[in-house]
Amino acid sequence: MSNSSSVDNLVDLKGETVSFGERFQASEQFDRVFKEGMALVERAASYLDGDGREESKGLPGHITVLYATESMRLTTRLLELASWLLIRRALKAGEITAQEAQVKIARVKLQTLGRPAHTKGFAELPQGLRTLIEASFALHDRIVQLDRAMLSPAGDEADAASANPVATQISTLEQAFSGGLRQVAAR
Repeated sequence: MSNSSSVDNLVDLKGETVSFGERFQASEQFDRVFKEGMALVERAASYLDGDGREESKGLPGHITVLYATESMRLTTRLLELASWLLIRRALKAGEITAQEAQVKIARVKLQTLGRPAHTKGFAELPQGLRTLIEASFALHDRIVQLDRAMLSPAGDEADAASANPVATQISTLEQAFSGGLRQVAAR
């Protein structure tokens, strides 16, 4: 396949922007991220209610406070990620409209909090909690990237044109040449 033909296949001749968000949300990759996120929530809940509870009993006082703090942060982060995933899945399933999804997603705070690995005493936390924290940040980073990529531009053409300077130039050239051709044809 020549380079020219592969480029031609990628260009939408109608000038319409392809929505990464819509395509990703409808893909199997979204389903995998969703399942991974929900499995992590389940794993964390199971750990914190089981092994984690037992492991935290033998920790020194200052590490017990750190354990409680980091487990609450983990839970909060996972609830935010699960909310984002559930909203996107509801949109995919047609249970909510795009406008409803935007309102709901605006309430989800995908905050980039400091990584606790640099916190004094982090290495003394049980390995199970540290593993869950690291996995939650990895998922968080992926979802933040997806969220940014999935932000759809405003629907009207003026916004799309200002977001795409090449489309603006092509439109200007089309107007100039179509006007010029009409003037030549009229003579």
